[in-house]
Amino acid sequence: MATQNNLSPARGSKRERKRVGRGNGSGYGTYCGRGVKGQKARAGFKMRPGFEGGQLPLIKRLPQKRGFVNIFRTTYSIVNINALNRFEANSEVTPEKLLAAGVIKSLHHPVKVLAGGEINHPLTIRANKFSAAAKAKIEAAGGKADEVGHAAATI
Repeated sequence: MATQNNLSPARGSKRERKRVGRGNGSGYGTYCGRGVKGQKARAGFKMRPGFEGGQLPLIKRLPQKRGFVNIFRTTYSIVNINALNRFEANSEVTPEKLLAAGVIKSLHHPVKVLAGGEINHPLTIRANKFSAAAKAKIEAAGGKADEVGHAAATI
């Protein structure tokens, strides 16, 4: 049993230091483990991290990052007006109904209605944003464009 007075380090955890230049019998004589001549054999040699012997370093070969990413950007689920023709006349179209009809993929983003295409019948559309042209087309068809706050889009 090991007690405090007879503790010893684990086997292989301690090593004697390498004594270079003490004869060829030691294994570190003549060139002292530095090989033959060259930059790395000289005294005081230090290689900076990433140095590749004069070859263009990896860090310079990779493309540089450019521009920036706006972390405050709002991503909208886009709906064109022609996609609203699938709903019955005079019905109310909400983001939930758009999701059920497969017009948008999820309710994680606010819905924005754009003026792509034509609308044939009046609808009451509730969305987070409308383009000016989309609003004009909806009202020209006898419908109503209700802008709801961003809280309507569930996160």
